[in-house]
Amino acid sequence: MVTQFCTFNVGNLLFGVDVVLVQEVMRYQEMTRVPLASPMIRGIINLRGQLVTAVDMRRRLGLPEASEGTLPMNVIVRREDDAISLLVDEIGDVIDVSAEALERPPETLMGTARELIKAVCQLEGALLLVLDAQQITSVADTERAA
Repeated sequence: MVTQFCTFNVGNLLFGVDVVLVQEVMRYQEMTRVPLASPMIRGIINLRGQLVTAVDMRRRLGLPEASEGTLPMNVIVRREDDAISLLVDEIGDVIDVSAEALERPPETLMGTARELIKAVCQLEGALLLVLDAQQITSVADTERAA
């Protein structure tokens, strides 16, 4: 069985999300800051009349901030009843990965990354980190409940 992944870069890391969950990818959108929200929530964007929470993937992964003046791209991930925007550095390609090529994350992976990465795949010249979309977007659910 082959799964397609929408890939993107955050820092020097290559991530992928199951393409079935991706609604669209788009350039930077102006955001409205959400008072008292977690630092991981950069704000909300208006996507054709729908308010979408924007999760800063650098902050979610505990990576350093992007350089000044660098605008993130949006990967809009569909959920059951809404959507979440993952703010990433660069959009990659949609790639096909066989189930046999996916491996469990290494035991040495710690902290937030351990919760968010559900599989890894060695590609030619890069390591694909497959994200668990439910875990990534759970920060938005936590914010809504608060």
